[in-house]
Amino acid sequence: LISSFLRILSLLMVTGVSSFLPISSPHSYVTRSHCDNQSRCNSSTGRLGIIRLPAIRINDAELVGEDAAKFSLEEQSLIEWTKFSVATGTVLAIVAYAWFLPSGPQLGNTFLESVQSTFGTTDPAVTIFGMLMAFAVAHSGLAALRPAAEEIVGARAWRVVFAVVSLPLSLSCISYFVNHAHEGAQLWNLPRSPELHNVLFLANFVSFLLLYPSTFNLLEIAAIEKPQVHLWETGVARITRHPQAMGQILWCAAHTASLGTSTAVAASSVLVAHHLFSVWHGDKRLRESHGEAAEIVIARTSVVPFLAILEGRQVLPDDYYKEFLRGPYILVVGGTLAAYVAHPYMMAGAALLRW
Repeated sequence: LISSFLRILSLLMVTGVSSFLPISSPHSYVTRSHCDNQSRCNSSTGRLGIIRLPAIRINDAELVGEDAAKFSLEEQSLIEWTKFSVATGTVLAIVAYAWFLPSGPQLGNTFLESVQSTFGTTDPAVTIFGMLMAFAVAHSGLAALRPAAEEIVGARAWRVVFAVVSLPLSLSCISYFVNHAHEGAQLWNLPRSPELHNVLFLANFVSFLLLYPSTFNLLEIAAIEKPQVHLWETGVARITRHPQAMGQILWCAAHTASLGTSTAVAASSVLVAHHLFSVWHGDKRLRESHGEAAEIVIARTSVVPFLAILEGRQVLPDDYYKEFLRGPYILVVGGTLAAYVAHPYMMAGAALLRW
């Protein structure tokens, strides 16, 4: 549930650079957007309202985007991490009381009953389909409203609104799916074997490594620091520009193949469709936030894993492996293994809801 909390709150092929920018050689110069919101940029600053800062040289060795997972212990603040812990614990406690606990208003039950009433059935496949559709609309809808909303209430306040809506909906979907994943029509039943278990474990492990690069900035997730739209360019971003979407698709493929139920198929269909939409929406937000720098990063990365590398648009540095030897990636690996070990406890916790 904690892993899902981090993913839910985070913020998920193009031609060469010359298709977008007037660049005649790989050593040309471009500019970087330095506006928090394009509407606040002066139109006289140039195309897309980009403020003209010192030029950035573009070649294989230098970055236009951000260095992902860069972490320095010396730069951390104990006060800020204390605030993060308190804020995270407080939000989870409020959600648990208001949404799930019998002593609270049980808004989660109201949400579940509303979905089943709308579709006129309690069939688990239809129910999880409706629940995830409601989450997808709310999640992506609030993300689309972010630029305008932040102008009114500020980035931190809008992150809180985003969390208050998205978090309980996501936890409801997760809890219901855990309880009913084995129900519905059994469409196929793969024979169990140690080899199949290992394949599925590896697929799920890789999917989590892809799913959680959006948790690099935990202090932004909890609005302790001002949330930003990041233009990652190193680490997993060299493999795929949208690791969360690719990780979710891989997770859905592994779980659906293993379960073989109509409930798993229904859940995966919505999750995959939602994340495919997020690929388009994510690139749109990158262009709006980073202008020409986003065009360059998009041009030399790919959505499909490894495609930009195979096409020669992305050249991996000789010491590429060092981009993964960083604290946030180690945290993701530890969290992935912990989620695997915690599966029985997650199932027991979801069962307490009696949904």
